[in-house]
Amino acid sequence: MYIHFIAIGGAVMHNLALALHTQGHKVTGSDDEIFDPALSRLKKAGIIPEKFGWFPEKINAELNAVILGMHAHADNPELAKAKTLGLKIYSFPEYIYEQSKNKKRVVIGGSHGKTTITSMIMHVLKATGKDFDYMVGSKLEGFELMVKLTDSAPVIILEGDEYPDSALNKTPKFLLYKPDIAFVSGIAWDHINVFPTFENYCEQFQFFLDMVPSDGKIIYNIEDGEVKKVVDKTTSASMKIPYMTPQYVIENGTTYYLQNGIKTSLQVFGKHNLSNMAGAFEVCKQLGVTETEFFSAIKTFNGAANRLEKIASNNQVTVFKDFAHSPSKLKATISAVKE
Repeated sequence: MYIHFIAIGGAVMHNLALALHTQGHKVTGSDDEIFDPALSRLKKAGIIPEKFGWFPEKINAELNAVILGMHAHADNPELAKAKTLGLKIYSFPEYIYEQSKNKKRVVIGGSHGKTTITSMIMHVLKATGKDFDYMVGSKLEGFELMVKLTDSAPVIILEGDEYPDSALNKTPKFLLYKPDIAFVSGIAWDHINVFPTFENYCEQFQFFLDMVPSDGKIIYNIEDGEVKKVVDKTTSASMKIPYMTPQYVIENGTTYYLQNGIKTSLQVFGKHNLSNMAGAFEVCKQLGVTETEFFSAIKTFNGAANRLEKIASNNQVTVFKDFAHSPSKLKATISAVKE
């Protein structure tokens, strides 16, 4: 196929472009600015735009698809040309759904913890030899790209953001994936520039759960009151599977998960990450992973990039880098480090 990306430099956009390029598709793209690591990675693959900016002449009738990034504006000249030519235009969530509509779709939603939970699931599935596709919002050790799309994998794990997908639709991304298994980690008012009231924000999660089919499943954090409200109100007839923070202890700076008197050491820490782990376990169980397999694999999970990532340490100080960009995330991070 011949595919053009408008706003190719985005974190997920450039990973999708690289994934399609790796599969042998012809890929081109444009953007008004691209920064590392996207810049270096696109350059290495030979699909970096010659110049920054928008060039309608790149849009032609030979294109099989145009993928529109969320940072491209509605008046983008390349988008206008694609519309004039009647080309098929997708946001990246729409394109990923199109490529995975015959797979079981596991969509990880929630105001916080999405990337870590998705990464935990991916880490365990890889360790247990499962065949799966994925899309995750951060670089993860052991995975070259943040996106994988194949014809063979029966399941795809998707980090489901509630932020609008593009300037065309402005539909929350997680609604476009049409989940078979829907996951909600927590609800705390975020993206207030898009959702003017907390009620409007919560409504998006209601839509998300209501679209789960009758033979699907909802996995949710029962300790979050707002999550429990939308789960109780959902019109979906799917199976509802709650999870909660497991017992744990911290000894000499190491966190241990406790079950039946057995301690399992973990590389991640903090109450929120133990909760994330419990949710990931419930998802993995639905995908055929046993309890023994899960906890054997999760011991070696050391986190996703920029999520409480340890970057330096000596006898006096330890330095972490974190992506806590909302009050609820910041509170969870600070609490974890204090503990």
